[in-house]
Amino acid sequence: MSTDGARRGSVIGSLRFRLLAGAAVWIALALAMAGAVLSGLFRDHVARRFDAELTTHLNQLAALADVGPDGTPVLRHPLSDPRFRLPLSGLYWQVNDAGGPRLRSRSLWDEALALPPDEPADGELHRHVIAGPADRRLVVLERSVTLPNAAAPLRIAIAGDEGEMAGVIAAFDRVLWLSLGVLALVLITAAVVQVSVGLRPLVRLRAELAEVRAGRKKRFGAAAPREVQPLLEDLNALLDHSEEVVGRARLQAGNLAHALKSNLAVLANEADGLAPENARAVGAAIGRQVAEMRRHIDHHMARARAAAARGLPGIATPVADSAAALSRVMAKIHDRDRVTVTVRVPREHVFAGERADLDEMLGNLLDNACKWAQARVEVTSRLEAGGMLAVSVDDDGAGLPADRRGAVLAPGVRLDESTPGTGLGLAVVRDVARLYGGDVRLSQSPLGGLRAELVLPVADGS
Repeated sequence: MSTDGARRGSVIGSLRFRLLAGAAVWIALALAMAGAVLSGLFRDHVARRFDAELTTHLNQLAALADVGPDGTPVLRHPLSDPRFRLPLSGLYWQVNDAGGPRLRSRSLWDEALALPPDEPADGELHRHVIAGPADRRLVVLERSVTLPNAAAPLRIAIAGDEGEMAGVIAAFDRVLWLSLGVLALVLITAAVVQVSVGLRPLVRLRAELAEVRAGRKKRFGAAAPREVQPLLEDLNALLDHSEEVVGRARLQAGNLAHALKSNLAVLANEADGLAPENARAVGAAIGRQVAEMRRHIDHHMARARAAAARGLPGIATPVADSAAALSRVMAKIHDRDRVTVTVRVPREHVFAGERADLDEMLGNLLDNACKWAQARVEVTSRLEAGGMLAVSVDDDGAGLPADRRGAVLAPGVRLDESTPGTGLGLAVVRDVARLYGGDVRLSQSPLGGLRAELVLPVADGS
């Protein structure tokens, strides 16, 4: 797409364009409907006034009509409107008897109204539209009047030029639509001003976003309307979360580098001393160092993953699925006949975090429990106040004295130096749990051994 096309698409898709286009369309429709209604009302009003004026003249003509001594119709006085005496003025009258036109206004000059065949009842008003002088359309009101001493009823008629009515209506329409056009421009200008003022906070927000993106600001600080303020708060919370994640990532990278330095130094020394006569011992030492390095990497990778996933919406892991899968793994790793792992976790207990993190934490606790258990390991869970979930791992082993429970959660501290391991398992569990806002608690188990409780946030709906 060309630059001009992209720019046009951006303008058409903008909120400003949509608001202004919508306002312009509604203003145009509203004013068009108002103009049509007003024009129609005025047209009806003019038609009624035109007919009312003709009716007044017709009543006056009926009042002035009389019968002469010879039995022919006459007018006692001329009609008051001077237009009846002005040739082709557009206002005419005529009196007919059974033989045709007998009297007519001077305005007709030498023509007569061609009244259609009609026989209105005495006093009944009829309306016609006919062609008059100069082929002008005329509106005719007529009535049949029976005068004293008249041999037959007289047919009296008043006619007016329909073009005069149309001219008045056309003049009104011109003024009306011109006025509505000016009003539309004023309203659209007001809409432009209103939209510009209403969108000004978004313009400031865009400028602040550019400042934040460029690194000149860290937060959105400008005051905003109530409708926009929640968005700013959410953006600031997202920036805080991102900054926290980046800070933790830097710290974890530093910790990982420091933790691997000593292991790499040992590997270098062992490699330097590698000789055929002591290759087996050196190989074992290298293997131990590599395993410990792998545990360090797993530890810090788990912390980094948990730090990034904490607080993100939509992440949920059923505890029952993880515990069931881990119990099958423990049955293969440890002697199935020696230790039985029982899982009693409701399906509705769901952890608000990643499955890999839950497997890491719960797997370490189960592994320790199976190492020290005599015959039984149980996994249970319960909901606690504050939206937290407590997952308990109990064993029937020798347990752990209360004065040593806090120390074993530190990195590098092992329960028994005679068992293989690096002492990082419980430290990983505690660090990852705390990143999620939880913790690890150690206490006396009802089975007689150690209870390790993993406290984690519960997912919404659990």
